[in-house]
Amino acid sequence: MIVAPAWLTELASKAGDHPVPAGLRPPPDGTGRRAAVLMLFGDGLEGPDILLIQRSSKGRVHAGQPAFPGGGVDPQDDGPIAAALREAEEETGLEPGGVEVVGMLPELYLGHSDNRVTPVLAWWHTPCAVHAASPDEVETVERIPIAELVDPANRLRLRVRGTALSVAFRVRGLLVWGFTAMVLDGVLGAAGFEVPWDRSRIEDLPAEIVELAARG
Repeated sequence: MIVAPAWLTELASKAGDHPVPAGLRPPPDGTGRRAAVLMLFGDGLEGPDILLIQRSSKGRVHAGQPAFPGGGVDPQDDGPIAAALREAEEETGLEPGGVEVVGMLPELYLGHSDNRVTPVLAWWHTPCAVHAASPDEVETVERIPIAELVDPANRLRLRVRGTALSVAFRVRGLLVWGFTAMVLDGVLGAAGFEVPWDRSRIEDLPAEIVELAARG
């Protein structure tokens, strides 16, 4: 019998206990496109890791940004779980049969693209080779060790649009910020992985990233 690690199943069981940050609360009127992302954890060479993609810099929305695999829930999808697995397969070549879904986090709202996003928590019990299977949408695919994400040397806050501060991670040549960083920050803390880091380390969002983000 395939069993996900206790920290992940416990995280899934308590998903509803953590309040949704004000900036990510879905509109009460139900507007927004339904979407889902796959938060796929696995057991890598350096301990637990998570699958991330870097979106194509040629895209219109969220161009060049590191993200979880995912996308819109299509009519033929049987809900967010099916959508997250389908999108991950299309974007990375992931084999869904090697994945055990353990739960879902509360729906979050991504105002920039008007998406109501359901993060799907899953365990990669039988890893397979992954790659940028949809080059028009994805530039790179990475398995990022949790140890690197929580390393204080890789953590910072970004000054966005002059004043707003956002948590961020600088790992494997990627600057993970925005929605993806906020969700990762919350999940890593809830799972007990987070270690103290210097929150006074603040940098401006690089100009080239600001330019890409402005496309949407």
